Amino acid sequence: MKTRQAVRTVLAVFLAGASFGPAWAAPVPKTAAAEVTMGSVAMDIPVEMIKRMGALTNHLALNTHLNVRFRPSPNLGSAVEDLGTGQTQIAYLTPVAYIEARKKYGVIPLVAPTIGGRPHFSLVIGVKAGSGISSPDGLKGKRFAFGDEKALLQRAAVESMGLKSSDFTTFAYLKHYDNIAKAVLAGDFDGGILKDSIADEFKGKGLAVVGSTAPLPSYIFAVHPGMPEAVRNQLRDALLALNKSTPERAATLEAFDKSYDGFVVVDDPAYDMVRKLIQPFQK
Repeated sequence: MKTRQAVRTVLAVFLAGASFGPAWAAPVPKTAAAEVTMGSVAMDIPVEMIKRMGALTNHLALNTHLNVRFRPSPNLGSAVEDLGTGQTQIAYLTPVAYIEARKKYGVIPLVAPTIGGRPHFSLVIGVKAGSGISSPDGLKGKRFAFGDEKALLQRAAVESMGLKSSDFTTFAYLKHYDNIAKAVLAGDFDGGILKDSIADEFKGKGLAVVGSTAPLPSYIFAVHPGMPEAVRNQLRDALLALNKSTPERAATLEAFDKSYDGFVVVDDPAYDMVRKLIQPFQK
């Protein structure tokens, strides 16, 4: 009798435990977030680029199910190669870098930043205020600074303003627009090509603009062609949601580029005008 009672007790305990089994079960591990590495053309030295892109990668990580990190590239060419070979999966590119990456690797355009709601920017010629140079023509026989040697659009822009490299007594490639602006203000060069937003930053420090291109299609975020569509859509939607509607979003945009106010979807044909501009400079 005692044996039967013991068996009943053990069975009751077992069944009770079974009824609460799910509460005792080990938690199911969460699926690891997909890793996405972001690249960029070099707009400044790597340590500054990491600071500049940090807020943006944080925004993407917080607004997607992705683990996003930044990998700086030393120049335009490496940014193209990194994206094309999959070292990065998304990259912020100049129009020329995008065109090269599209042609060579079939990268996919995603979004472009906007200024005043439009995905455009201009290249300008900057000089030191008070230098006596008031037009591009005044730089003939002077010293001139370009950025990246592969940035064909810079050379095309200068020619669109009536100047050729042969017009300068000397010219050099200083890599970053910030370097160009600082070198012009220091008197190392008489003029240089600049992105309009960089020129605006340095106007208060003594820089003057003496020439400008017509509006050009903006820099662009493009993705590796092998990126899954679901991941691509997450990145696109998170970037499209980034605007100046809240202080946090405004701060993220300002850290990235003070002139930007949001993003829009763009397609490849938008860059055909740049293809036409740089065609004479391609080997």
